Amino acid sequence: MDGMGELRYVLNTLWFLLAGALVMWMAAGFAMLEAGLVRAKNTTEILTKNVALYAIACVAYLLVGYNLMYGPGNAFVGGGMLLAGIAGEDGLSMVGDDGPTHAMHADFFFQVVFVATAMSIVSGAVAERMKLWAFLAFAVVMTAVIYPVQGHWSWGGGFLSDLGYVDYAGSGIVHLAGASAALAGVLLLGPRKGKYGPRGEVRAIPGANLPLAALGTFILWLGWFGFNGGSELSMSSKGAADAVAIVLLNTNTAAAGGLIAALLAARLRFGKADLTMALNGALGGLVAITAAPNTPTPLLATAIGAVGGILVFASVVTLDKLRIDDPVGAISVHGTAGVWGVLAVLLSNGDATVGGQLAGLGCIFGFVFGVSFVVWMVLRVTIGLRVSDEEEYEGVDIVECGMQAYPEFVPAPVPGGGVTRADSATVARPVGQGALASS
Repeated sequence: MDGMGELRYVLNTLWFLLAGALVMWMAAGFAMLEAGLVRAKNTTEILTKNVALYAIACVAYLLVGYNLMYGPGNAFVGGGMLLAGIAGEDGLSMVGDDGPTHAMHADFFFQVVFVATAMSIVSGAVAERMKLWAFLAFAVVMTAVIYPVQGHWSWGGGFLSDLGYVDYAGSGIVHLAGASAALAGVLLLGPRKGKYGPRGEVRAIPGANLPLAALGTFILWLGWFGFNGGSELSMSSKGAADAVAIVLLNTNTAAAGGLIAALLAARLRFGKADLTMALNGALGGLVAITAAPNTPTPLLATAIGAVGGILVFASVVTLDKLRIDDPVGAISVHGTAGVWGVLAVLLSNGDATVGGQLAGLGCIFGFVFGVSFVVWMVLRVTIGLRVSDEEEYEGVDIVECGMQAYPEFVPAPVPGGGVTRADSATVARPVGQGALASS
């Protein structure tokens, strides 16, 4: 490797590591967003799930998942153990047409934080009523097998890449996959107690800490610059630097478009500026642009994000009508906006085809939803998925973790079934203000 080649290698490796660190920080964003949108009595447990799933993803993907996704194999699955057979002859470098491109361990680090992102999507959707250890058991299967196998079909050189499926940073591969697994779990789990009335009315269950939810959204917004920008996979030439700059610009403006559109939609529908709708509108815009942040103009990227924000709003309302209870709106943000993002590639990328994009959507959703449904079902008939009604009323913080996040403000349930301050938020009120926190 000559001097210029070594410089390119160092710059690319550094970009992978910096971008990966930004994506890792998204784990904090998910934790804060979800902690803000659940009730106070369930905060410790949701935080435990987020930190534990990240650790599980790191180990499971190291032992099994990375090789299933990128190891030598066939059109359907890779192979190998402990990163074997993936790097070049020196065992340390990823190799391209012009020789070594970046460090293999930097590549693994960048990829593993994507796996954790996909699993983080699930945690919010099943919040407030799922057993902690059932969730963590599913996290092992999701991060070691389910996500890597479908990821191999596209990013690992599998059959979807041969069909022409285009997904730059993972609107489908990461976000739709996570939402599909979440939907399977939610359907088997059922809604929270008191969420829906006997005549089909929707009862809003507000989150406990909207400042945390807003902080989480800003952290995710920041982390997305690594998520999408790092997916350029290079920062060692003028062309690569220009491409990263376009990606970050489009990522940012799509989020802005999604937030504004969702905020306006909530104002027109509810007559109020709904913060939770605005926050998830921004995230919907980010998910929507992720499949192709490198090809649209900034104005088109803004429009793609705006449509994503509107679709998130419509999806939240629709899922509630279908009695599908998602406390943080994860299925709408990552699933509905993810589908739109994959299709929106057709607006700016001439290499994408309708058939290829539809094949990607169908295969990812069908595989992840189907396998996840089976895994969730096995967990339900073995260790059980849901806490008891009494434990749900008391709060999963005490049941699963033995501690409360806000002990000064969340008194223990009153003997005899009296309503505590922690449960007073379940009182019915019209859908609108705080609608996303209840969906």
